[in-house]
Amino acid sequence: MIFTVWIAFFDQNNLITQIQYRMELNKLEEEKGFYQEEIKQIRADLKELKTNPKTLEKFAREKYLMKKDNEELFVIVEE
Repeated sequence: MIFTVWIAFFDQNNLITQIQYRMELNKLEEEKGFYQEEIKQIRADLKELKTNPKTLEKFAREKYLMKKDNEELFVIVEE
């Protein structure tokens, strides 16, 4: 009985610590799933950018505000 109480409450790897580790592990696994989905989406976008020149042009215009030589660019900032 004393050994069980010692392990459950006073040991370095006590019951409370193990519960905290389990909660952190669950949180990290959720983050891992989120980042894996993000990686899949980014890879799909990258594949689309490499294969479709129109998508590449749209991306460059929207993200980096690139323009052709004979064009003017107006950026509208909403308050």
